[in-house]
Amino acid sequence: MTQRQPEPTTARRIERLATLPLFHKLDGRKVVLAGMGEGALWKAELLAATGAELVILAGGETDLFDALVADPPAAAIVLHERGWQPDDLIGAALAIGEIEDDREAGAFAAAARQVGVPVNVVDKPGFCDFAFGSVVNRSPLVVAISTDGASPVFGQAIRAKIEALLPAGLKDWARAASDWRPAVQARELPFALRRAFWERFTRRAMAAPDRAPEAHDEAELFGALDRLEASYQGVGRVTLVGAGPGDPELLTLKAIRALQSADIILYDDLVSEGVLEFARREAKRMLVGKTGYGPSVKQGDINALIVSLAIQGKHVVRLKGGDPGIFGRAGEEIEACAKAGIAVAVVPGISAAQGAAASLGISLTHRDHARRLQFVTGHARTGALPEDFDWRALADAHATTVIYMARATLAAFREQAIAAGLAPDTPAIAVVAATQPGEARLRATIATLPERLGELPAKGPLLVMVGHALGDVAIEGVSLQDLRSA
Repeated sequence: MTQRQPEPTTARRIERLATLPLFHKLDGRKVVLAGMGEGALWKAELLAATGAELVILAGGETDLFDALVADPPAAAIVLHERGWQPDDLIGAALAIGEIEDDREAGAFAAAARQVGVPVNVVDKPGFCDFAFGSVVNRSPLVVAISTDGASPVFGQAIRAKIEALLPAGLKDWARAASDWRPAVQARELPFALRRAFWERFTRRAMAAPDRAPEAHDEAELFGALDRLEASYQGVGRVTLVGAGPGDPELLTLKAIRALQSADIILYDDLVSEGVLEFARREAKRMLVGKTGYGPSVKQGDINALIVSLAIQGKHVVRLKGGDPGIFGRAGEEIEACAKAGIAVAVVPGISAAQGAAASLGISLTHRDHARRLQFVTGHARTGALPEDFDWRALADAHATTVIYMARATLAAFREQAIAAGLAPDTPAIAVVAATQPGEARLRATIATLPERLGELPAKGPLLVMVGHALGDVAIEGVSLQDLRSA
């Protein structure tokens, strides 16, 4: 086996953005709005709600704005009947115009740019430096949606979906975050403790989004911070996270939270790019993968790396395919951390066996055929089958056996299992890259499957399932009954 070194990697580059979303602080700043009409009225209400010093140059009758001027959302509004002039734009933070005539719209945009003011002309993207999106208002939590002008109706439909997902109570939690932040900052805490506080805050907010935070919430959160600060010795923590079999939609919510709070992620080759997309962008990544009979990072080196990073105060997420407790060498990593006095948490994942069974639409424990489910490895430290298998158990006709890492040893497994009493016609299924776009399956019997593994892709994690619970369900149009007849 070729030794491999841990390999720093980078997050996939962000795809091209049609527009860059920005949030402008407009409180107390001059904003100019030229024109009149329903579009201008809505923009006026939106801008006034930010606390901007709004100057409206209606260019005609001002009746449309009377109600807004009489009761502004957040700031006083200066309203003029006259049209705009270039000097009106000097010193403005933004300039917005609802102007029908293209010549005047072009002149307005040019005048704004001449004095360095970003400009938007309603429904005329060719004259715009920025665009307004659909807004979900839970201020100070604000969500904006843009379709780059392609379909405002589509953007509004997405906004309605998000509105339904974000309870109104989140507004109060966002406000509490703003109110409590100075108290957290005043403690001059290390980054790890500040982040721990806000992670706890977020968990509590998302657990009770329909109610406003109460005095006991503040007391409990700051009490927990007191305890963390008193016990903090500069040492980080480690979280072993199950990435599942590959489909990112099979990640647990707890796994996603861990990925979004990581300082550094050590991950295996089996972890898909889609899973890594859930990690926070600032987290460093390092590939520490092992490949069957190929280049691999030594487990001892991985253990040492985890410990050294955690000692530096990092939150280390060790991301493993499937479930970390099922042939993921989690025990060795937990032991190494325990010896170094580093706290370890384990986040379970959907196992490869569960993912494969779900993808195939079968049950591993049909009560008429399987009394027991057993997971075994086909790959010992030597690269051969483990020498201490209980072959009588593996030959049990009433068990479903799932064999991990069996690509090179399945023939030897077959010989010994049949010699121990396993029926040669026992159903067997091999799956490569279960739940992933490149998933490939092959169904046969335990007697014939080893010689047919070459029909499957040579790369990718291989899983073999053996047992009568697998039934006669067709795979890609070929059933076990057909194979028996052949």
